[in-house]
Amino acid sequence: MPITRLIAVCVLTCGVAAQSFALEIADRIWMGGPIHTMNDAAMTVDAVAVKDGRILAVGSRDTVLAHSGDGTELVDLGGRTMVPGFIDSHGHVVMGGIQALSANLLAPPDGTVQDIANLIDQLKDWTDENRRTVEAVNLIIGFGYDPGQLAEQRHPTREDLDQVSTEYPVYIVHQSGHIGVTNTKGLEVLGITAETEEVPGGVIRRMAGNEPDGVLEGNIHFSSLGKLFAALGDDGILELGRAGTKLWASYGFTTAQEGRAVPVVVDALNTLADLKELEIDVAVYPDVMVDRDFVSANHSRTYTNRVRIAGGKFTLDGSPQGFTALRDRPYYDPVGDYPPGYMGIAYETMETVIDIVDWAFENDIQLLSHANGEGASDRLIAAIAAATQKHGAADRRPVLIHGQFLREDQVDAYKLLNVFPSLFPMHTFYWGDWHRDHTVGPARADNISPTGWMVQRSMMFGSHHDAPVAFPDSMRVLDATVTRRSRSGDIIGPAQRVDVITALKSMTLWAAYQHFEEDDKGSIEPGKLADFAILSGDPLAIDPESLETLRVAQTIKEGKTIFDRSSDRGNRIEPGSIAERSYAGAIRGMVAQHELASLPASLQDNFIVRTGLMADRHTNACVPSALMAILTGAENG
Repeated sequence: MPITRLIAVCVLTCGVAAQSFALEIADRIWMGGPIHTMNDAAMTVDAVAVKDGRILAVGSRDTVLAHSGDGTELVDLGGRTMVPGFIDSHGHVVMGGIQALSANLLAPPDGTVQDIANLIDQLKDWTDENRRTVEAVNLIIGFGYDPGQLAEQRHPTREDLDQVSTEYPVYIVHQSGHIGVTNTKGLEVLGITAETEEVPGGVIRRMAGNEPDGVLEGNIHFSSLGKLFAALGDDGILELGRAGTKLWASYGFTTAQEGRAVPVVVDALNTLADLKELEIDVAVYPDVMVDRDFVSANHSRTYTNRVRIAGGKFTLDGSPQGFTALRDRPYYDPVGDYPPGYMGIAYETMETVIDIVDWAFENDIQLLSHANGEGASDRLIAAIAAATQKHGAADRRPVLIHGQFLREDQVDAYKLLNVFPSLFPMHTFYWGDWHRDHTVGPARADNISPTGWMVQRSMMFGSHHDAPVAFPDSMRVLDATVTRRSRSGDIIGPAQRVDVITALKSMTLWAAYQHFEEDDKGSIEPGKLADFAILSGDPLAIDPESLETLRVAQTIKEGKTIFDRSSDRGNRIEPGSIAERSYAGAIRGMVAQHELASLPASLQDNFIVRTGLMADRHTNACVPSALMAILTGAENG
């Protein structure tokens, strides 16, 4: 064909294609503020168009407006900034609901607890405000205490918590999630006495006469918490799931992770999915030490009503700030009664580590491995190397969770083995001073969560919040990943800081890759899901030291606004405001559902009846009897 005719045909064909594409009319078009796409080829654009939940066009205002029509909603960002919806690199969205449904024991800035007396007062106040709920569930629970932030520099004990109540079990959870403390009544309910033997991977702290002092570490803490939460019943766990997903959405997350699910949590998420109550996607990683066969039979890359079993979770060690992470050397200056040369706790034997990793590789299952200390990473690296040699290389994307204390040679090994590191730079803010002074010392503290080492090696990484260890506050994650400034103002590892775009990618595009979802999520490009977060300001334009002042104004999931700060202001869960959004509100929601279920079938689907019951008009007087009926399975009397 002559070249001139070929050109003419191409021009005609391309013109028709362009005209046809322009005829695609958008449902919504956003413009009027910077839009950071995370696509290096066009990092910042003027406008984005969406149709049927997916991105139709991205680019200049005029280019995108070509897709507007009579039915197109034009949305003015008003100078605010759009970024891709955040993807949870690691968190526990159901357990995160506890942050909304329990006493807030966090230290400033997320709470007010600074000493044990204040902690006791917080629990007493919460109990008084929720007296009928406590009477019904027979449990007082608080979340987020941190001995490193308490004036006494120690864990509370059973004797401290006995000041809150001797009638009800009191159970408080350390901010790491790996340690708990209960009162004398709680120990009685749990059956933990001086004669109780230690369990593998757990510690019962003792006082004189071998009596437990109330502090439970590792596996004994997990099992004890599970026994107490069992009293909540299925509806209680559902409430945690509802509260958690709403909390995540309020921080701009359009994909959440349930990063260590037990069967009751999996059941709750599947129930919420069947009810079509989830507004964000949830990638679930059940605990492989509980039921690996379930993971083998159900893991999938496809969401069903916003839930999928994405792989399995395996835990090798504990909490670095709680001195239970498995190190390769003694802790620097641990606070507590630790033996000389103490290096932390191995939750599982090396034989178990090898077996679990081999199983995951053999069955092509993505494995999330919690390994905080260098000793845990040594074990994980050896197991992955052995499994790779046995089963061959493949795109399995095994994930290192936390890697708080890493040697540089371990980073090289993880890169060689194609392990995706999901790191926790928020530690630099919350516990940077503690690591410097007590866990690893000043020199090694500079290299906790070594994001700089990842950048030097051109490695993708995720930056996570691990809620309920901390709030799922996306702007705090961004700030800590960029500035690494501690509570005291110290910079924990200047060489490990990264730029804002890199930090944003770790929360969007790279986290999407981590979950095998990079084709659908993580950047603002045509064809991908219309998942966005709209921020109050531009993180690329402000002083990096001010990143934490930014707020998520709106969250968009597949083109639909699922969170709007302006309209949700009265109901939003904010750091520091958990006490106001008390457990009683969620319990009333459970009661409403229970009462609805007790009605004749002919009324359950009646719009007026449903609306009235769910309008949260229940009084404290009617909650206890209905709640007790829920928990015991009895009928309303």
